[in-house]
Amino acid sequence: MKNSDIKRKFGKYMPAVVFAAFIFGTAICFLVSPKKEYSSFEKRNLEQFPEVSAENILSGKFGSDFENYFADQFPNRNLWVGLNAYYTLGTGNNGDGGVYFCSDGYLINKPLSNDNRLSNNVDAITKFAKKIDVPVTVMFAPSTGYIASDLLPAVHDEYNDDAYFDNTEKTLSKNNISFVDLRRTFKNKYENGTQLYYKTDHHWTTAGAYAAYTKLCESLGINAVPEEKYNVEKYGEFYGTTYSTSGFWLTKPDDIEIWKNPDDSEKNIKVNITEGTETKEYDSMYFYDHLKEDDKYPVFIDGNHALTEITNSNASGGTIVLIKDSFSHCLAPFLADNYSKVILVDMRYYKLSVSDLVKKENAEQVIAVYGIDNIATDTDIVWLK
Repeated sequence: MKNSDIKRKFGKYMPAVVFAAFIFGTAICFLVSPKKEYSSFEKRNLEQFPEVSAENILSGKFGSDFENYFADQFPNRNLWVGLNAYYTLGTGNNGDGGVYFCSDGYLINKPLSNDNRLSNNVDAITKFAKKIDVPVTVMFAPSTGYIASDLLPAVHDEYNDDAYFDNTEKTLSKNNISFVDLRRTFKNKYENGTQLYYKTDHHWTTAGAYAAYTKLCESLGINAVPEEKYNVEKYGEFYGTTYSTSGFWLTKPDDIEIWKNPDDSEKNIKVNITEGTETKEYDSMYFYDHLKEDDKYPVFIDGNHALTEITNSNASGGTIVLIKDSFSHCLAPFLADNYSKVILVDMRYYKLSVSDLVKKENAEQVIAVYGIDNIATDTDIVWLK
């Protein structure tokens, strides 16, 4: 056989040989490579090898769990996830993974589906308000895409914040519940150059939380502490939730800021965090050890807990109860400058009666604070009682 014939035949089968080598090599790498428990890029625990049992095998659970395990432990997973994200972006499917790749380094969640739980959850708040003899105020953070619409890609789905906020205000006003509408305040602040939201995370920044705080104080008839009173501490290398879910690993990190009132110290500030029957006491609203971790946002009041109480012996106000999601974590320290006790209740973890808590603590005000996306998808606030 001539050399040219051999080369021609070898070339014919070359793609199959390369493909087989790739599959075989990947399988070997999967078998011998150490399995990770946690992804620092995605900020989540990875699937581990599923339990082998007759019940799991016969029910199909083992096969399903093994698929998830294989996907999570695939060799060089972060590389493939990133390549897929940028390939999808390059082929015109921006937002295919639920996050838009936007201008100025922003990664912004796509808008909510209209099929959501917002009206049901607002109704749950109104029913709760009727059970207590304490004024209730509601404040929702607008979505990033609604406020920073100029950063969105040319082709994007519509953000329906206007309809959500208008309908919410209409329902609440009928029930004599105050509603703090942040749309115009945030639009004005954004147009004046204030960064209200993180570029790699769905939360508002500390500057955004302060803007919400001043508007809330206006609604409550109290004086906000002036912005110039606070000392700003800035920390870099913050990658948030939209970064973790997007796969756009080349995006630059955010700075995360702590605004500290110099009047607040371990002498007058106490923080009690309760999970189940255990309560721990701290003397700061800021947990700096989290700044060394992948998820830095819990630097504010140690993140999500069933019940968190901040007391300030220097504050002149009484007690308020915040029914909240994580948007409240960097808002609460501002409110602690006005109220002697700020109690944060997370309905995802708190299973007792909130109305009993309000009565027991002799609270003068209840405030519900959520991001609009969170309140529209929350499944726990319906248990508010």
